[in-house]
Amino acid sequence: MPAGSEPAPGQRLPSLPHTWRPVGVRYAVVGVGVMLFVVCAAAWFGFDDSVRDRFNWLQRVTLLVMGAALALCGWALGRARVRAEMDVLVVVNGFRTRRLAWEQVVAIHLASGAPWATLDLADGTTISAMAFQGSDGRRARDGVRQVRALIDRSGSPEG
Repeated sequence: MPAGSEPAPGQRLPSLPHTWRPVGVRYAVVGVGVMLFVVCAAAWFGFDDSVRDRFNWLQRVTLLVMGAALALCGWALGRARVRAEMDVLVVVNGFRTRRLAWEQVVAIHLASGAPWATLDLADGTTISAMAFQGSDGRRARDGVRQVRALIDRSGSPEG
């Protein structure tokens, strides 16, 4: 029985260049970030002056640094993407960008229950492709099918 991410017969290849991004993670990062900011701002301005005056400058800076660190983590998660170009497959996960020649990419998999897809490389290693989040469901499976079709095409003599 084929996996849910197996290419469908007669599947159309996307026009290149083409970029895939996760949807659910981006909504979650923005939604949770906005809610956290609103709650923290409401709490801060809800305190009376005597409570706010008890925070020294080091505590205030610590809170700002923690907020900036959370924003940086959200930005790293939200920037995940896979971009297929004519000569390369560009994989962006967090703060790392990898440019892979099509010959380097052997396969892509999105196992049932997996958090994201993985790319098998010709040197025997694997890398994550966080642009295809398992939580995105059909959208992620369709993206994996499209990348798989591009990998298969690049491996053919006329690719």
